[in-house]
Amino acid sequence: MLREGRPTTPEAIANDAGGIETFSGNRGLRIHEPLIFENGSYNRTGVDMEDAGAFETSLGGMDREESDINLPGYSEPETMRHFTRLSRKNYAIDMGFYPLGSCTMKHNPRLNEKMARVPGLSDVHPLQPLSTVQGSLKVMDELSHWLKTLTGMPAVALSPKAGAHGELCGVMAIRAAHEAKGDPRKYILVPESAHGTNPATAALCGYKVKAIPANDEGRVDLEALKAELDETVAGIMLTNPNTCGLFERDIIEIAEAVHAIGAYFYCDGANFNAIVGRVRPGDLGIDCMHINLHKTFSTPHGGGGPGSGPVVFSDRLADYVPVPDLVMLDDNSLSLKEHVEDGDANFGRMTAFHGQMGMYLRALSYMMSHGSDGLRQVAEDAVLSANYLQASLEDVMTRAFDGPCMHECLFSDKFLKDTGVETLDFAKAMIDEGYHPMTMYFPLVVHGAMLIEPTETESKHELDNFINSMRGLASAAKAGELDRFKGAPYYAPLRRLDETAAARNPVLKWQAAEAAE
Repeated sequence: MLREGRPTTPEAIANDAGGIETFSGNRGLRIHEPLIFENGSYNRTGVDMEDAGAFETSLGGMDREESDINLPGYSEPETMRHFTRLSRKNYAIDMGFYPLGSCTMKHNPRLNEKMARVPGLSDVHPLQPLSTVQGSLKVMDELSHWLKTLTGMPAVALSPKAGAHGELCGVMAIRAAHEAKGDPRKYILVPESAHGTNPATAALCGYKVKAIPANDEGRVDLEALKAELDETVAGIMLTNPNTCGLFERDIIEIAEAVHAIGAYFYCDGANFNAIVGRVRPGDLGIDCMHINLHKTFSTPHGGGGPGSGPVVFSDRLADYVPVPDLVMLDDNSLSLKEHVEDGDANFGRMTAFHGQMGMYLRALSYMMSHGSDGLRQVAEDAVLSANYLQASLEDVMTRAFDGPCMHECLFSDKFLKDTGVETLDFAKAMIDEGYHPMTMYFPLVVHGAMLIEPTETESKHELDNFINSMRGLASAAKAGELDRFKGAPYYAPLRRLDETAAARNPVLKWQAAEAAE
């Protein structure tokens, strides 16, 4: 439960510091930090540079800007302090539990980071001669081997830069395969609970999307799916486990039905960490699947580092792997096939260079340090943690679906009915408890969805602390403690923002000040 005596109303929080205001605007180590455009001066920099004087440019008349560009300027110590102060306002996986469903925000082992900084691997350049980067190519080859082994697929493309980029790679391969047969077809089937990037990717590749509804169990409605299958369908994009945190039990039957009409099965591998070491997607009839290395194999996620989304292919699509493609030469050295040659079936090049070497090193380190039994335990612990949360909260929150979940558990907002507390209010109150909110309002098939993923890297102690806070908030909402929720967060660096007004009437203060002058 919440700590006794903790101020929860706006009035109590305003008086929490004894009514004392500071002259600086700071409150101890909570240092106020303005925007860089508000505080920085164009004429103040960390380097003294002489006036360049009159000069001519080679921009062909494009340099028409005669006024100052008004970039902010800081000295070096001011720059360091500015960004360090901003970093203290951010929540991060190294600060606490990050229950963001569908994103697998888990600990990144420092061993992986150390390996990614090994000299000779951390500073390679994509334009180096291949003879000088055989070690890097060996890393790529080893990673490819284990990705194919873990998925039961014979081919892999390493170059896609993230999950959505991997989706694009897979659907482009599907289109190339259909075009090789003389008919690109017209439709891609996408479950209603899918990640939003799935229909976007299909549309980008020139397909129209047909949405497949979910059944009462939160899984694909098999009969509705079969009713849409005909010779105009190019393939299906399906996530398994799906975004409701459930395993699609009919996946083999779905694959057989899709293949029966000559279509292909793309699997969104965002949730592979729930089945890694236990299920090989290739055995389920999947033709291609991207793997988010940051989710399954703990490379930095989002703002913490570049993404990486390798795509594995079945025999049906192995000929359509894009360049650059890793190949073994007769002398057992490794090379990269860089160009499409006459007679090649693949659709060409996905990206300028070969992928994210740092992500390859981190992912391979994770695989090798865990071994086959450890990777299997990754999936087991992720599923165990999610079911522990679900069982511990189901009496105070409303489960979206019956039965056990996979790596994440899904609740609806029904437990907040008639309390006056909205899903957003509940999430904002979690910030005061020291937690980043879970994923809200997604998947769309559940009203007021709250999707929680504990991951396999959290201890029972951390999960119990989170459970206690969630139970406390749920009880407070049902007890009518609206002040705790409607003004939350009270303890964050910034109070709740009016996001609608900010979107409709943005105020860029540095521009406003400039205009006033």
